[in-house]
Amino acid sequence: MALDKARSARGALAGATAAAVWAAVQPLDELVLRGGYDDVALLGKAVTRGPAWPAVGFAWHVANGAAFGAAYAHVAPRLPLPRWARGPAVALAENFAAWPLAPLVDRFHPARNEMPAGLLTNGRALAQSTWRHLVFGAVLGELERRLNPPPPPPPPAPDAHAASGNGHGDLRVALTGEA
Repeated sequence: MALDKARSARGALAGATAAAVWAAVQPLDELVLRGGYDDVALLGKAVTRGPAWPAVGFAWHVANGAAFGAAYAHVAPRLPLPRWARGPAVALAENFAAWPLAPLVDRFHPARNEMPAGLLTNGRALAQSTWRHLVFGAVLGELERRLNPPPPPPPPAPDAHAASGNGHGDLRVALTGEA
């Protein structure tokens, strides 16, 4: 199956934008929830501990959002949910599927001493992550919906009883009324 590159690119744009919005709301939810969880720091400090970590973390975060958005653009039309619910549902599903990996941060992250300890059991950090994924998913879903129109419906299946091979219809259907 060939992927529609334009659809992927528009999904990537929606995902990158949604990730930037996510990064923008982080300081606000930190004020309210005080969980100490910072996605940009988590990513940036995995690469560098110097003064460039915020830019590196933000760039990596936006790139992740773009990749997620490109994939989402192809998955979303197949989801049996209302269009407005698809983005939040997929983002929250990813959040809860990935959260059990949090102990890896505690054990292996190069800046683990600067991160909140016991991430897996940190309810405030989970609340922050959940809120951010909800915001990300809502922005992604709405932008992608606006940028990528729904795919055209498949052509109707030919009705075997509507016509015969000679193009004049099915005599049995015409005589009996049975399809």
